[in-house]
Amino acid sequence: MIEIVIICITAFLTAILTFFSGFGLGTILSPVMMLFFPVEIAVALTGVVHFLNNLFKLWLVGKKADIPTVLRFGLPAIVAAFFGAWLLLRMSTSPIAFSYPLWNHHFEVSYFKIIMATLLFFFALMDLLPYFGKLEFSPKMITLGGLITGFFGGFSGHQGALRSAFLIRSGLQKEAFIATGVLVSSMIDLTRVGVYTKRLMDVKLEEYWVLIVAASLSAMLGAVLGNRLLKKVTMKSLQYLVAVFLILIAIALGLGWI
Repeated sequence: MIEIVIICITAFLTAILTFFSGFGLGTILSPVMMLFFPVEIAVALTGVVHFLNNLFKLWLVGKKADIPTVLRFGLPAIVAAFFGAWLLLRMSTSPIAFSYPLWNHHFEVSYFKIIMATLLFFFALMDLLPYFGKLEFSPKMITLGGLITGFFGGFSGHQGALRSAFLIRSGLQKEAFIATGVLVSSMIDLTRVGVYTKRLMDVKLEEYWVLIVAASLSAMLGAVLGNRLLKKVTMKSLQYLVAVFLILIAIALGLGWI
């Protein structure tokens, strides 16, 4: 119950922040999940919650999505997301890279954890360094952007920052930009959740449904409050705090502590 409460509070608060910050639900929820579950399960559970929350956001803003952009960006993203999610499941059983004793415990670190820790660290830097916050790509690279965004969305769940960087210069109005991003994100989520399902079926799925429903409802409630109360606010210092948290999680993951 403790992990469910912590994860639900995280989902609720993060969904509020999503409407006025540079990071999204998956960015924070996934590392918190990793504190309680194996890495591949944490990414899969986050993907389910993220997808359900995106469906709710689609109901709020989806009709304003720009379909041509969705097709040019989203279709390549689906293909890449499938490969990324498949690779996640394959690498979750990767061999041990190194092990060491510490504090009367023996820690083992797999190659998979090293890769995931590196990705967490990199995406945390994207929040800390101003250069990445201003990163934009030419509209000519939108198909490549879909491939890159979809792959990392499927493999680690990180897609928001990349998606925004590739879509920011697509010429869309604010409402269409947000709605297009939500629709593309939903397409990526649907693809990766479909791949993750096999892995989730191998565990006690009934234990996770309670968590999924509770976390999803918490995120939806946070999304409603964020959309109504805080959508015009910016809190850069909070974004930096989250980035530091991600770096700490990355270090702990890379050392085999979680």
